[in-house]
Amino acid sequence: MTSPAASTMAPSMVSSKRSTHTVRIGVLLSGSGTNFQAILDAIARKQLDASVCVVISNVTSAGGLERAKAAGIPAIVLDHRRYGNRKDFDAAVAEVLVGHNVEYVVLAGFMRVITSVMLDAFPMRIVNIHPALLPAFAGLNAQSQAFSYGVKLSGCTVHFVDAGTDTGPIIAQAVVPVLSSDDDESLRQRILQAEHRLLPTVLQWIAEGRVTAKPGPKGTERARVVLEGVEGAFVYDLPMQELEQF
Repeated sequence: MTSPAASTMAPSMVSSKRSTHTVRIGVLLSGSGTNFQAILDAIARKQLDASVCVVISNVTSAGGLERAKAAGIPAIVLDHRRYGNRKDFDAAVAEVLVGHNVEYVVLAGFMRVITSVMLDAFPMRIVNIHPALLPAFAGLNAQSQAFSYGVKLSGCTVHFVDAGTDTGPIIAQAVVPVLSSDDDESLRQRILQAEHRLLPTVLQWIAEGRVTAKPGPKGTERARVVLEGVEGAFVYDLPMQELEQF
């Protein structure tokens, strides 16, 4: 039987590639930057039509900065502690992103709450990767929340960012079963592997113009995501016949 950690995408995930443009991405991160590295790797494999224009971190020691420098990408530190409030910090971040002609902003382990300043500068163009199946287990330590709760299925979510905490319209999710042999850390690592596959996939959909965020029916209700030419919005971390055993 195939290992549950094997990378297998559901057939509904597959869609024929169509004309794209190279989407200009700005990455915000606070840590090691493994999701950022997954983006770079997908670009190198020509599986993602994107260019990372700039990487910004609020943490001087963030490992993702070194990844950016190694790839020849501008790596900029903006220490949030040097700003009077969150909006002032976001204004500085937005200024850098706009200065690098960024089209979409990717939060790849960025441990800061986004304010209206950023949302207004990049409306429905800020994408976040969250290590849980939203709307369950929003906020910090989502993997630990899921493990402690005792769920049988966990995973990750890529969504557009809105004014709430992990409440923005969902683009796609990946399901990761919680195995009887899992502990908190092993589940965390297996979800991270799923993140590394899901995020570049969604960014490629964006590059191909397949992802649209539309307002709610009354204009003031929660926005929803429309996927064009993609049959489903789930990527499974193992074959469906194995998933059914959990």
